Amino acid sequence: MDMLIWILIVSVMGPVIGSLIGVIKKPSERFMLDMLAFAAGVMLAISFLELIPQSIEIGTIWSCAIGIIVGSIVMYAVDKTAPHIHPGMCLNEQGSKLKKTATYLLIGIFIHNLPEGMAIATGTISGMDSALVVALAIAIHNIPEGICTSAPFYFCSKKRLKSFLVSASTAIPILVGFFIGKALYTVLSPIIISGVVAATAGVMIYISGDELIPTSCNKSDKPWSHSTIFSLIAGVLFVVVLGSL
Repeated sequence: MDMLIWILIVSVMGPVIGSLIGVIKKPSERFMLDMLAFAAGVMLAISFLELIPQSIEIGTIWSCAIGIIVGSIVMYAVDKTAPHIHPGMCLNEQGSKLKKTATYLLIGIFIHNLPEGMAIATGTISGMDSALVVALAIAIHNIPEGICTSAPFYFCSKKRLKSFLVSASTAIPILVGFFIGKALYTVLSPIIISGVVAATAGVMIYISGDELIPTSCNKSDKPWSHSTIFSLIAGVLFVVVLGSL
């Protein structure tokens, strides 16, 4: 199968798998936190070992620096303006969320997933293998959000299939963002592409620092609290090993 098809399949699997889990059975808290930490490790490694060096190679150190700043500011603006709920707020949900809250969450995830799709498209500049790793990290990150979206809808409506389909539809902006990104990169100058690649790194660093690491590591009262640290390291090693193959 063509690598591009695999990238697109992996891209949408996060919301789909999360939505399915949300209407069936919620996984353990430890598994969810380890998964988020692993995704953070992958995102940080991709950003610092591949995207940032690639940005400097295509353009200049300044286009890279500006891109990182722009990417992080864009995600900050989206985070503050969109009705977005961080994954950590959903780990202990008991199904008591109102449908209105679930709708807000759905809208927020739709908005957040568009730049994530563009980030996956950026990975194709470094090569299809890099794009596939970026898609995998983002997919892992999106599984808890899929759970947080489908579970409240199912609790309110008692309609399993409808709740799954509504929540899984948050994968659509990822595909839209991917194709927008692919189209833009064919007409942009090297300096602009350099900035976009760096902005993608800024987006992933922001997601890791704002959501994934704080959520996964703020469990000091648990006997397994340090397992998330090793999950993060495992994510970094995953990228390092994959890059050497």
